[in-house]
Amino acid sequence: MLRVRAPATSANLGSGFDTFGVALDRPSDVVTVEKADRTTIDVSGVGSRFIPEDPEKNTVGAVAEALDAPAHISIEKGVRPASGLGSSAASAAAAAVALNELYDRGKTREELVPIAAEGEAVVSGDAHADNVAPSILGGFTIARDDGVTCLDADISLVACLPEIVISTRDARQVVPEHAQMSQVVETVRNAATLTAGIARSDPALVGRGMDDPIVTPARAKLIDGYDTVRQAAFDAGASGVTISGAGPGILAVCPGDTQRDIALATIEAFAEEDIEARAFQTAIGPGATIL
Repeated sequence: MLRVRAPATSANLGSGFDTFGVALDRPSDVVTVEKADRTTIDVSGVGSRFIPEDPEKNTVGAVAEALDAPAHISIEKGVRPASGLGSSAASAAAAAVALNELYDRGKTREELVPIAAEGEAVVSGDAHADNVAPSILGGFTIARDDGVTCLDADISLVACLPEIVISTRDARQVVPEHAQMSQVVETVRNAATLTAGIARSDPALVGRGMDDPIVTPARAKLIDGYDTVRQAAFDAGASGVTISGAGPGILAVCPGDTQRDIALATIEAFAEEDIEARAFQTAIGPGATIL
């Protein structure tokens, strides 16, 4: 028997659509695996009643099949489904690391990323690595078709999660199919700025690099109160604010000692819109850990 904790993540970071991701030091999922003749799954924790236990419909079932590692798999959810915080990715990442170790498959963490991404595809419909990469490797990741680049950074964050549900599939449907060249140039400029900020652990640069004129405005329309909450976070001291992943979670970069104020401001701003929310005072953290 083996237990692995894998962190929530925030993908895109605004300007890095389907490319950038960060591991969050909280919340997280814990997955326990035990060898078996066939794969079975049970799920507990936050939002567990919405998660199928059929291996063919659960991210970890696809991971077990890809690794040829049948097991009884218990998932303790700490990351709410449909949150924009990489809920399915956390489970897939934890299962990939755990089953690789349990069956001694000998794969590196980097080699586990595409396997976990295939598990993600069960839920989102596409095998994107922008969530599973940081959940496995930790830190800030840049996911490419030919591999993942990973950087460590010391950046404080607030992830505010409203009681709104947006499916990844729905959020992908609103992404524009075309963009103006000026928007592409602005996005590239901001993505480069963000990456430099990560390399320097500079929250001001990271925040400046989050703006995205293409995808975020389209997805913001799905989140009631987004503009109000975004402005409240800036007023409380945030250097950057964007949608976390597909939403509805909102991610704010916190310079200095602003984290608590930003967390309270985002909760109160959602409350003004009659939306209940909770905020995680978090940071860029490590990847999956064997317990």
